[in-house]
Amino acid sequence: MEDLEGELGAMREYHDGGNTRDASWRRAQLRGLLLLLLENQAEIFSALQQDLGKHPAEAYRDEIGSAVKSINYALHHLKGWMSNKKAKLPAVALLTTAAIIPEPLGLVLIISSWNFPIGLSIESLIGVISAGNSVVLKPSELAPTCSSFLARKMPLYLDTKAVRVIEGGPAIGEQLLLQRWDKIFFTGSTRVGRIVMTAAAKHLTPVTLELGGKCPAIVDTLSSSWDKKAAVERILGAKFSACAGQACIGIDYILVEQKFCSALVELMRVNLKTMFGENPKQSRSIARIVNRHHFQRLKSLLDDPKIRGSVVHGGFMDEDDLFIEPTILVDPPLESAIMEDEIFGPLLPIITLNKIEDSIRFLKSRPKPLSIYAFTKDESLQRRILSETSSGSVVFNDALIQYLADALPFGGVGGSGIGKYHGKFSFDEFSHQKAVAWRSFLVDFWFRFPPWNGYKLQLFQNFYEYDYIGIVLTVLGIGKQRAIHLS
Repeated sequence: MEDLEGELGAMREYHDGGNTRDASWRRAQLRGLLLLLLENQAEIFSALQQDLGKHPAEAYRDEIGSAVKSINYALHHLKGWMSNKKAKLPAVALLTTAAIIPEPLGLVLIISSWNFPIGLSIESLIGVISAGNSVVLKPSELAPTCSSFLARKMPLYLDTKAVRVIEGGPAIGEQLLLQRWDKIFFTGSTRVGRIVMTAAAKHLTPVTLELGGKCPAIVDTLSSSWDKKAAVERILGAKFSACAGQACIGIDYILVEQKFCSALVELMRVNLKTMFGENPKQSRSIARIVNRHHFQRLKSLLDDPKIRGSVVHGGFMDEDDLFIEPTILVDPPLESAIMEDEIFGPLLPIITLNKIEDSIRFLKSRPKPLSIYAFTKDESLQRRILSETSSGSVVFNDALIQYLADALPFGGVGGSGIGKYHGKFSFDEFSHQKAVAWRSFLVDFWFRFPPWNGYKLQLFQNFYEYDYIGIVLTVLGIGKQRAIHLS
């Protein structure tokens, strides 16, 4: 960090020299990312186990495998993404052609998060590299083993003149934010997102903020036993098997009709035992809380006297092992911290309603979430959710799957984030869509130049309305003159 400005200057110069623009360079870096993941799986498994207690199956599903899929998708579609797109012009634009040309933004800063420290770092790098940028990645210091892995291994697989990893805590992050960037991509909390946006404003740097919020699951009264089983499995998997609930798109709480609540809770108890056994701590199928600070934060939520009586399942905690058992609560006070702040842990409140349609009003009274999950076969309710609520995404009858779909944009709205990525949306997020037009010298529209008169005004009116017959008639002097009112 001693000569940060000089090193960033060298990276910018390397980019400005055109070294990162060629498709061959972009493909080589994407293949390097692919090899990084495929050749170091055992070390990645170990790092994720050490930092977050993730089982290799979970680590592959959420981090290695999803990133490999995204890299292969980018390699397959890169040529099409990079190609110029012809713009359709109206017939009045005689002897004029136009195109939209994607070009790299320049030098990008990625500040990644700790809950998916490998997967989210690679996912954002895919977009940056595909678009032909140079980049500095700052992994989260809260996942130190994974951060060290990225810092040690990436230089072995990627062009170090254009891609660099800088480790460190908040002080390093502050130093990085003082620099001039062409784009900042941040994944993390709303609190830090505000700091990033404030720093970016100094240089008018565009930002992408992947934040989060309290993502709800609306659970309708399902009659089919198959539907109930599938819904419960998907809810529990989305909540507890994705970094023990420490996921921005994980289910934060459930909305359900009061008459269906007891049956839902009982189904959850049965399926939790199937997923995590009689002793979830020994199952190795649920990750650990990232550190003691976050453990204490979650513990304080449950220690609230107003909350304790709401616990209907779980509640066991082991601070030495940073373990919290999957815990279900029913109707905790809406003004309590567990219902005001994003939980980010294996605590799942259930809020009961008189009728499921009341969920619409409930959601509209709260900040816009990153995702809404609705388990219902009622098409009318589905339409109301789509038309009356706002969120980064909506998924019916499942959860988290939108993150894996390369054809869908991933991002928030309002307080849950700014911008979107994944697949071509990543390429576009780190590209400037440059408008280019070519004009012939042979033909000109003489009436666009002064001196002005009513005749030219008439031609402008025809021109902007694409009234081709009117243009011809006006030129021939037989067009109907429009009334002109001048003050």
